[in-house]
Amino acid sequence: MPASAAPTPARPRPLVAGNWKMNGLEASLAEIAAMAGGYDDALRGRVDLLVCPPATLVGAAVAACAGKLAVGGQDCHPKASGAHTGDVAAEMLADLGAAYVIVGHSERRADHGESDAVVKSKAEAALRAGLVAIVCVGETEAQRRAGEMLDVVGAQIAGSLPAGASARNLVVAYEPVWAIGTGLTPTPADVAQVHGFIRERLAAALGEDGAGVRILYGGSVKPSNAAELMGVANVDGALVGGASLTAKDFLGIAAAYRSQ
Repeated sequence: MPASAAPTPARPRPLVAGNWKMNGLEASLAEIAAMAGGYDDALRGRVDLLVCPPATLVGAAVAACAGKLAVGGQDCHPKASGAHTGDVAAEMLADLGAAYVIVGHSERRADHGESDAVVKSKAEAALRAGLVAIVCVGETEAQRRAGEMLDVVGAQIAGSLPAGASARNLVVAYEPVWAIGTGLTPTPADVAQVHGFIRERLAAALGEDGAGVRILYGGSVKPSNAAELMGVANVDGALVGGASLTAKDFLGIAAAYRSQ
């Protein structure tokens, strides 16, 4: 390498995360156990796997994973405790053995009116509890049609990243809202454009550490399109919805990394 050439940053270790949303009963733990059983040494050497079941199953999922898969929550309250009926604190998730928590998913932003400031406070709660925050960003179909895609995603990143964020405690997930659960996916070129933009924004916010933050793609990821999507520049894994409910499909998506 010439003396003037800068070294190429190492690609972050991939992460495939399953978001079960409001799905799963005790019987569903069999699928999580099957995921752990199918996460063989060869696959473990190439990709991290994470499952985020509903809060009712987090503790049991930790036991079912037997230390092979990581477990996370789907949301947390900004505060560690208090009069917040029905909410779950990040410390509670950590107490059950969770290692990650998703914050700012589009369904939380839309259904519960969560602003970037609220998402940021939840991400900071995750870091306070020693969890890795998975901060979700993404545009609606109307915003994409209006050419506002990068403006929306840029504003969400600026407003949602927690203080103290680093490559060790932050993951960013790009989920175009119009692709979630619809069967529609952006083209690889579209994904590359947004992920490259997110990488630039992370570098601006975090300096050199921004190169190590994992950026996941989410939105109708399935075994049949995983290899193509996971091969796009700056795509460091996937945040998977419906296809993460069965071990066969979830492991099929992770298998995209066997040949990379």
